Amino acid sequence: MNRFDYIRPASAAEAFAEAARPGSAYLAAGTNLLDLMKGGAARPDRLVDISRLPGLDRIETLADGGVRIGALVRNADLAYDAGIQRRFPAVSEALLSGASPQLRNAATLGGNLLQRTRCPYFYDVASACNRRTPGSGCDALHGENRLHAVLGWSEHCIATHPSDLCVPLVGLDAVVELEGPGGAREVQLEALHCLPGATPERETVLAPGELIVAVRLPPQGAGLAAHSRYLKVRERTSFAFAVVSAFAGLELDGGTIRTARVALGGVAARPWRARTAEAALEGAPASPDSFARAAEIALADAHPSGENGFKIALARRLIVRALKDALAGTPEAPAALPASPFAPHPGADHAA
Repeated sequence: MNRFDYIRPASAAEAFAEAARPGSAYLAAGTNLLDLMKGGAARPDRLVDISRLPGLDRIETLADGGVRIGALVRNADLAYDAGIQRRFPAVSEALLSGASPQLRNAATLGGNLLQRTRCPYFYDVASACNRRTPGSGCDALHGENRLHAVLGWSEHCIATHPSDLCVPLVGLDAVVELEGPGGAREVQLEALHCLPGATPERETVLAPGELIVAVRLPPQGAGLAAHSRYLKVRERTSFAFAVVSAFAGLELDGGTIRTARVALGGVAARPWRARTAEAALEGAPASPDSFARAAEIALADAHPSGENGFKIALARRLIVRALKDALAGTPEAPAALPASPFAPHPGADHAA
């Protein structure tokens, strides 16, 4: 680990000013950043500790019925919040499928959104990685790449974004509130993460010194609460990142789909909103044929980036499964193996 300066600002304005200086990085829980620093994949000259800035650790119900979640809200607190479980249950389901109870107790909402890829070539400083060292190449292209992207990738980077939480948030039209030296602004979460193109080192749209201060969930997403699921396929039962994950939410009018939301994880450098699949579902009968057709449409532009063609078929099947499970109704309690398509239906307690 390189030597670095540590700064604990007393105010948000001081934090923005310090973090805008070249070589700076924000520090909250550090569950991702510290691992990267220990391995040499990240080498900031300055850490700006925002973990004690006031007002960023609240979950608030808004006047319009939406919810505002501060960037320093812990993942465990968000997962077990009664209002979130009741109105946005897939958010809770996604959080409980990730990491371990110990990490969920430490990790924050903002850190979850900004966690970096788990591509092994990104972590291995002896490997060529355009995301870590621009212009060095991408060893993943011709290396071990069975878990890499099938949507939105380029010859410069085939990494995927690892977040579980981001997948239902994107499907629920989450809005990210940003503040920085240039003032305050908002972006749709769907637009927060950049596809690699020719500049994979540009991972998000954040400007230097900008900080995620909150995420808002619009009230319309609560209309999906009775029929929403987040499912995750992983290589081991727990504490593993998604090979592929899927969020599905439905509003029904009898046997017809009035509103549909579909999003995927583990397939691209950002959580992937399948808007064409949603359009195909809306107004269609809530049937296996409709679900299968939507899954085909969702992956129509997918193609392997290496030895990962199986992920395309897997993603199609997982969309169908998520839609069928959503149609059957949201469970009253999280499944015994949260977000696993192989989990039994009876609920179980989860230690926070």
